[in-house]
Amino acid sequence: MTDYFSTLGLLVFMFGTCIGSFLNVCIYRVPENNSIVTPGSFCPNCNKSIPFYYNIPVLSYIFLMGRCKFCKCPISIRYPLIEALTGIFALLLFHKFGLTPVMVYWFVFISVLTTISFIDIDHQIIPDVISLPGILIFASSFYFLPEMTIKDTLLGIFTGGGSLYAVALFYYLLRRQEGMGGGDIKLLAMIGAATGIKGVVFTIFAGSLSGTIVGILIMVYTRIADTKLRIPFGPFLSLGAILYIFFGKQLIQWYLSTLGN
Repeated sequence: MTDYFSTLGLLVFMFGTCIGSFLNVCIYRVPENNSIVTPGSFCPNCNKSIPFYYNIPVLSYIFLMGRCKFCKCPISIRYPLIEALTGIFALLLFHKFGLTPVMVYWFVFISVLTTISFIDIDHQIIPDVISLPGILIFASSFYFLPEMTIKDTLLGIFTGGGSLYAVALFYYLLRRQEGMGGGDIKLLAMIGAATGIKGVVFTIFAGSLSGTIVGILIMVYTRIADTKLRIPFGPFLSLGAILYIFFGKQLIQWYLSTLGN
């Protein structure tokens, strides 16, 4: 049985890295409004098509020593890191939920969050072409997740989108400038569709805390004490949602138990 799970776990990880390779394509092409289907993979420096045997997730980067086979231009380390990260997420979900519809649902969800996060880091945008269909797709949470109902899904969407919209509106009325983009609002609505109100509250708290810590570290490192420093919030909301999937229930129970003492 152990050998079975070890073999299956390896296959799950490998499958995850392949999906990670596809996510790299989406991250690069979606903001440019280019097709994610055609053309096939190519070197952005010399535009040479990359054969499949030079496009094996993670391994090709190692074998090619991080350089294009044709023009020898350096390949960003981020490509194999995203592939490996997606594989790790697949493996962690497999060990937590087994090879079940729940695992598949959360893997698709995390893959979308990963794509959104890196696009937001690169361009400080969250494309509607991902977030709006995401709200509809992950509104199916009540079908895949035993703890979710249609009511939980709808409340999650309206609470997620509504809470950030209220914050953005208040900031605009106070400062007369945009403090939070509409992409973050739609992203949290999508997260609410998948996780419900509890997930929204946890995500906001975890995302705000991690974002504040990272923001302070950046200001200390760069020695720039700028209150207008623009840090994309999407990756931190995504991090909060992912933490909720793996540890949310345990952390919420722990927090409630501390209040009872």
